[in-house]
Amino acid sequence: MQKLKWGMIGGGEGSQIGPAHRLGAGLDGLFEFTAGALDHRAEEGRAYAQRLGIPADRSYGDWREMLEGEKGRDDRIDLVTVATPNATHFEITKAYLENGFHVLCEKPMTMTVEEGEEIVKLAQQTGKICAVNYGYSGYSLVRHMKAIVARGDLGKVRLVKCEFAHGHHADAADVENPRARWRYDPAQAGVSAVFADCGIHALHMASFVIGQELKQLSADTVSLIAGRKLEDDAMVNMRFDGGAVGRLWTSAIAIGRQHGLTLEVYGEKGGLRWAQEQPNQLYWTPLGGRVQTIERGETNLSPEADRTTRVTIGHAEGMPLAFANIYADLAEAIRAEQEHRAINPAANLFPRATDGLRSMAAVFALAQSGASDGKWVDARPPLFR
Repeated sequence: MQKLKWGMIGGGEGSQIGPAHRLGAGLDGLFEFTAGALDHRAEEGRAYAQRLGIPADRSYGDWREMLEGEKGRDDRIDLVTVATPNATHFEITKAYLENGFHVLCEKPMTMTVEEGEEIVKLAQQTGKICAVNYGYSGYSLVRHMKAIVARGDLGKVRLVKCEFAHGHHADAADVENPRARWRYDPAQAGVSAVFADCGIHALHMASFVIGQELKQLSADTVSLIAGRKLEDDAMVNMRFDGGAVGRLWTSAIAIGRQHGLTLEVYGEKGGLRWAQEQPNQLYWTPLGGRVQTIERGETNLSPEADRTTRVTIGHAEGMPLAFANIYADLAEAIRAEQEHRAINPAANLFPRATDGLRSMAAVFALAQSGASDGKWVDARPPLFR
């Protein structure tokens, strides 16, 4: 089978996220890295793309040049990944959707709810995929959690507890460090810092696993290091549209925490617990029973888990493989469109523009609630109310 053609905008040399995307897209041999505009410095971007094996005529200086170069080609890219600074996501994603490209956008998809609604409508109008990289939902056992909940093993979900807390911005001496400072500057980051950066990953995972969307939230947001205008810690109470309640803690000042993404789901018949730093184990406790350890890669898991397992049991799988599962989903979706057939249901799990929109609505709801002493706020975008 011929590989799909893939292009990338951003994610250049020294980027934190670029290598994870390149590893993920290439892991299963489903995509060929064909085109790139990898750096805001045109010549550096072209040179780096060529060092990665992209032909000179498809090593572009910026995203506009790449759009003009690709849209007229018979062998144009099938999917473009947008991994540029946050404030550029909307403009680039919109332009590529309008020109008939499938898009995978890094989160946040947009900087405002209104922009998010425009992208959702545009994806619907064009019929093109607009995915958002909530990549942690690609972990095999996260997908198995979703399958367990969906088949009713927990009964009715009562409570979901999620965290994304780290301590990498805990040093007050770094308040003027440009690498950290921009995250707490409303002019560059928008209305939220740590929730918009980390908390929405935990929120998306909670909604993804329990199959319910956030309806209302109440937030306590604080800036615990002097000089920061946006929050570096937040505690959020949540109510979901299927009746579950949620508790979310996100922090950038939790010294000793490295990554800190965890998810716990409690229902009428049992509970589940998973942590991103130990992704090979999922803990299941039936009501009145003992804690059981489910190992990634063991036999007789769900189709969703089996499809997303590549490494034999007992060996580690990490973030790039979770990203690879998102790319494998997208490859299946694109192939299904090209072949005029239904997508494999076990692959129809990639995060969509609607997820990006809901996340942005939650960000603005958090800012509103935090500014009003935790007042309960409708966290749904107007499009879905």
